[in-house]
Amino acid sequence: MAEANKERIFDEFVELVSVPCHTLKERQVFELLQQKLKDLGFVTQEDDAGKELGGECGNLWGWLPGNKVGATRVLLTAHMDCVEPCEGIKVVKKDGKILSDGTTILGSDDKSGVVAILEAVRMLQETKAEHGDIQVLFTIAEEGGVNGSRCMDKSLLHADVGYALDSEGHPGEIVTAAPGQDRVHFKVHGKTAHGGLAPEKGINAILVAAKALAGVEKYARIDEETTCNIGVIHGGLATNIVPDLVEIQSDVRSRNLDKLAAQRDYLVNTVTAGVVANGGKVDVEIIHKYQPFDLSHDSDVVTLALESCKANGFTPDVTVTGGGSDANFINAYGVPCVILGTGMSEVHTVDEFILEEDLYNSVLMVYGILQAAAK
Repeated sequence: MAEANKERIFDEFVELVSVPCHTLKERQVFELLQQKLKDLGFVTQEDDAGKELGGECGNLWGWLPGNKVGATRVLLTAHMDCVEPCEGIKVVKKDGKILSDGTTILGSDDKSGVVAILEAVRMLQETKAEHGDIQVLFTIAEEGGVNGSRCMDKSLLHADVGYALDSEGHPGEIVTAAPGQDRVHFKVHGKTAHGGLAPEKGINAILVAAKALAGVEKYARIDEETTCNIGVIHGGLATNIVPDLVEIQSDVRSRNLDKLAAQRDYLVNTVTAGVVANGGKVDVEIIHKYQPFDLSHDSDVVTLALESCKANGFTPDVTVTGGGSDANFINAYGVPCVILGTGMSEVHTVDEFILEEDLYNSVLMVYGILQAAAK
C-alpha cells in the first residue's frame, strides 16, 4: 500500500485555502494552480467560461500524456471557488481535525479535492508508476449553480472516465447517480392601492401568493428520487401599500426525468390555479439547470474506483446524492463521471472541518484509480 506525504499534503492545503477564491473572482488561485500543473508537466489552457459568466477567469484545463499505451484516459476535476466567507482563512488542527478559527469557512469544499489531484500525480511521478493520459479540470463558479462546468468548452474533454472530488463522504464513497434540476420562478401580480385609505381597491399579491402556495400539497421529499423546495419569496414595499408583486423561487429535482417533469408541472399548475382563483395573475419562468445521471455499478468508471478502494483498504460506499455538481455536466457532455467523497464536513458553514486522515486518504484514492487505469 502506498503512503502519502502527509506534511506536504497539509502544507499545500493550507496554501490553497489561504488564497481568496470568491465565485467568479478565482484569478489568483487559477494562476497558482496553473503554475502547479505546469511544474508537474501538464500543458494547460483556459477556456472562455469566465467571459460568458462575467468572471475574472475561465476554467483551468491540464493535460499530461501517459507513459503506457492503451491505458484508460482519466479526467480528474474539482472546483476552485468557495462559498462566503472565504477570505482570511486561518487553519487550525485539533484532535485529528482540520478546521478554521470559526470566523470563516475552511475551504475543504473543494480544496481537499484539488490537493488530492495534485498530490496523486506527484506520487505517480515519484514512484515512476505507469499511467494513461491524465486530464485535469479545475472549474470556476461551481457554488451557486455549477455554472463553470455548464459553460465549459466541452470540445476539450478527452477522457474515458471522470472523477469529481466534491462530496462529503469519506474516501471510498463513490456517487453514481445525481438528480437533474429545474428552477421555477413565479411572479405573482396583484393590484396596488393605499393600505389605509382604500385597501379594498387593491389585490394583495402577498395573500394571493400565500393562498396559492397553501394549495401545494406535494413538496419536500416526494419519493427517494424526487424533491421539491420553495426556497425564496419576496414582495411588498411598505405596510401602507397593498403589494402588487410577489416573486417566488423554487427548485424541483429528480434522478428520473419523467418524475422531474411531473413534479415541475404539478407545482406550476397548482400555483397558477391558486393565483387565478384568488384574483391575481402569474408569470412563470422555468430554467432547466442540469440533467440527471445514473451510472451502472459495473461500468469502468466505478470499477476503477472500487479497485482503488481494495488496494488502499477503504470500505467502498457506492451511493447516490440529492445535489448537483460538475459531474452532472461532465456526464451530459459525454464522459462518464462519478463523484468521490473527500471527507469534507459541515460545508458552507463556519463549522466546516475535515479529518486529517480523510485529507490524506483522498490522495491515495486518486492515486489508486490512476494506477488501476494503467492495468
